[in-house]
Amino acid sequence: MITKIGLALGGGGARGLSHIGVLKVLEREHFPINQITGCSIGALIGGLYSVYQNAEAVEDFIYNLIKRPVFNELDMEVFDSTEHSGAIHQLNQYLNNLKMYFSLLKTLKAQSIYDEDLVAKIFEPFPDKPIEALPIPFATIATDLISGREIVISEGSLKKAMMASSAIPGVFPPVKIDDLLLIDGASSDSIPVQIVKGRGAQYVVAVDVTHCVEDIGKLQTGIQIIYRAEDIVTYHLTQERLAGADLVIKPKVRHYSWAAIKSIKEIIKAGEAAAEESLPQLEKLFHTGNRQ
Repeated sequence: MITKIGLALGGGGARGLSHIGVLKVLEREHFPINQITGCSIGALIGGLYSVYQNAEAVEDFIYNLIKRPVFNELDMEVFDSTEHSGAIHQLNQYLNNLKMYFSLLKTLKAQSIYDEDLVAKIFEPFPDKPIEALPIPFATIATDLISGREIVISEGSLKKAMMASSAIPGVFPPVKIDDLLLIDGASSDSIPVQIVKGRGAQYVVAVDVTHCVEDIGKLQTGIQIIYRAEDIVTYHLTQERLAGADLVIKPKVRHYSWAAIKSIKEIIKAGEAAAEESLPQLEKLFHTGNRQ
């Protein structure tokens, strides 16, 4: 009997770039990946891997993506809450906070900070294949603003599915598919363990890149309190979902903010290191399944 391993790739913004490192190790060690379900950044990385079936190709794609001029328009560092020491860094932090507040003011009149035209330009290089035709079975999850339901997308446009699953509320605009108005899947299911199991996986390997709930930070403004409340909700939701996983890989990236794109190299390396540490458990899962 061939062991059927399904990956559940969780959401967490830039922290989810560590999924690439995990995939590198699984690929190098020849662990068969029978299916992938991703949420948010996990949908982007999982979808790309399902197309290219090569972790280095996914890594190259992401590096090329963030080098594009349109990506600079996002000015993601504005949302990177990593604190620094020194007067110059403190000044930069102050200026970034001002930019962030002005960005948030846009949401008083519009659905999101970034508009649909900009998002379309960002996603322009992404492959747009039918999900049902991908070499590795793939699905992603999103949240329907109308019904509040978790939506599993396992057919149709890959690009649109990835856009929907990664549409961070207030930051990126909702994505309309049929009668659904979709936002980030993490709003309903940060790590889609049960979806992977329901799609026929014998064993579920989950990759958890949620923010560390113990990292409280400052709580001096309403925005900081909103971020904190979101971290708490996500943490409890994640713990509930992870209970159904056979193995949870936790890259040491929880101290990074969701916008820490500039730390891509370190984040990918952290994914590799976590997967390396999990090799004994992976071997046990694989060989146990093959003996059944």
